[in-house]
Amino acid sequence: MRIILLGPPGSGKGTQAQLLVQRYGIVQLSTGEMLRAAVAAGTPVGLKAKEIMASGGLVPDDVVVGIISDRIEQPDAKHGFILDGFPRTVPQAEALDELLKHKHMKLDAVIELRVNESALLSRVETRVAQMRERGEEVRLDDTPEVLTKRLASYRSQTEPLIHYYSERRKLSTIDGMMAIDEVTRAIHRQLLALGAVEPKTHGKTRARSAAKAAPAKKAAKRAKAARKPAKAAQKAAKPAKSAKKTVKGAKKAAKKAAKKAAKKVAKKTAKKAVKKGAKKAAKKVTKKRAKR
Repeated sequence: MRIILLGPPGSGKGTQAQLLVQRYGIVQLSTGEMLRAAVAAGTPVGLKAKEIMASGGLVPDDVVVGIISDRIEQPDAKHGFILDGFPRTVPQAEALDELLKHKHMKLDAVIELRVNESALLSRVETRVAQMRERGEEVRLDDTPEVLTKRLASYRSQTEPLIHYYSERRKLSTIDGMMAIDEVTRAIHRQLLALGAVEPKTHGKTRARSAAKAAPAKKAAKRAKAARKPAKAAQKAAKPAKSAKKTVKGAKKAAKKAAKKAAKKVAKKTAKKAVKKGAKKAAKKVTKKRAKR
């Protein structure tokens, strides 16, 4: 896969580039790093760049394209690459198209990470305020003022690339305000739709991870299966427990009823006895009076 990542400063391009490098086995090509490497290696293009930089000038597009041309032919770039920081302008994009055409290569995707600039500025302001509260040093290039300038530069120079690649049906736009893993998944889905294939080594790594996880999964399954009869027995014991409770309740109710009935009978008997005794006593008294 040959990919270009577009997005303003703070959109998370660097993070996503690293994740793509790990997943697809491709290399991240930074123009700054490539320039330094070419100068250190003393390549013809590197020496030309060194001379320009030494005089304080900006390295022209043709020199940068020449460095990219040398770099993408190296063995580690055979599976593809992500261009970071290039192209920045439409003329650079046109020069890159010509280079790839000359090398019989094609650009597979241009991923734009779209973000809310106000939210980005708010994040930076919060971070700077927190750093100052903690007494930490704030980098000169990490302030809302610097970010505002960089965003303005991005809009004027790099944003026209969105229209350029959109016309060529290369552009895919992703919401860069989502969580990092959500952005990664969205990029991956887009690349799969474009025919991206993960290298076998990555697939093997995932397979090994799955194989390692398999015994634990199996053991968990067995434990779950073992718990099933116990659960069923517990469930079966529930009606018996309920029946026992019902019987106990019935016994208690019967005992209560019997006690109540016995009490009633005893009360009735006592009342009868009292009544009988009173009647007998009254009869005796009447008889005694009659004898007198």
